[in-house]
Amino acid sequence: MTRRPGSIRLATRGSDLALAQARTVERSLSGRRYDVEVVTVETEGDRITDELIHRLGTTGAFVRALDERVLAGDADAAIHSMKDVPTEMPGALVVAGVPERGPREDLLLTPEGRTLSELPEGATVGTASLRRGAQLLAARPDLAVEPIRGNVDTRIEKLLAPRMDDEHERRREDEAERRANTGNEAFEPEFDRRLEEWHEGLSPLRRGALEREVEVEYDALVLARAGLERAELLGEVGAQSLSGPGFVPAPGQGALCVTAVEGEVAEAIHDRLDHPRSRVETTVERTVLAELGGGCVAPLGISARVQGSYVATRVQVLSRDGEQQVEATRDLPIEHHASAARGLADDLADRGARDLIEAAKREEVGGTDG
Repeated sequence: MTRRPGSIRLATRGSDLALAQARTVERSLSGRRYDVEVVTVETEGDRITDELIHRLGTTGAFVRALDERVLAGDADAAIHSMKDVPTEMPGALVVAGVPERGPREDLLLTPEGRTLSELPEGATVGTASLRRGAQLLAARPDLAVEPIRGNVDTRIEKLLAPRMDDEHERRREDEAERRANTGNEAFEPEFDRRLEEWHEGLSPLRRGALEREVEVEYDALVLARAGLERAELLGEVGAQSLSGPGFVPAPGQGALCVTAVEGEVAEAIHDRLDHPRSRVETTVERTVLAELGGGCVAPLGISARVQGSYVATRVQVLSRDGEQQVEATRDLPIEHHASAARGLADDLADRGARDLIEAAKREEVGGTDG
């Protein structure tokens, strides 16, 4: 398919979050005299819904199909969450643009807005991330960390479903008592609103939760703040930030990237979208990841922040059960940030980080969940 001059076809996943992210890129390019078309593509990660992310092969379960469309000429560029993009790119592709990064931290989501310390002993927390699971267990070994799949809205529906079902049942019983006590001025209903009025006032997500049957009742979830904000779902559930030394985010978390074949389109995207600070930060994070060889089968957090002439970098490598950790914090010179990141990774490897990563890989081959 031949590209029309002045047009750019952007490949993206079809989830609500992916489309929201695509619209931000579309607006940035459209406002600069480009006719932009968004093309939705189903990926392997979308098709296989009963496997954890790290079990879908190597990193790239949500990336490969989009980039294949670009390589085939069916799209000019692809939009990804940076944390999903493998550190090894197909030869003809480049990361053409890294827009300004969003928030990078994780959030603990609960129906009641509880903090991690306020969760009851043995609480069930859902996550599809080995890193998040290990970090949770390091902080609270008593927790039951259970896998959960689905788009952001689906996961929140699973969290809310049991509570919504309980409330619906209580309201249904209250409605029956209202009818039985018609004319009884002494009767005081439990709820102010009638059942039908309450149901009509629910958000689409909460209606979805009410209709959803779940096998696991979760007390909490852990999701990225950036995705929740982009999908406009933060107001649907209580959220508490998970930050600090014990909760280092995934490399690239909060950032988007646009891949394209090296050439005219890639240069145009770079000129219009690339945010230098975000590019430096994600380059440091992905360099450390590539050097350590963590991929998506090892619990590993990397966070880099440009601070003047340095890049303040924190790395956390954990065992899957959270009992062992290798950590480091270092200020890397911004002029040589990539080579300095490789040096940091080498130091971490010598201190035992690579051993933890290799152990995590062996557990994966043995079929052990994190």
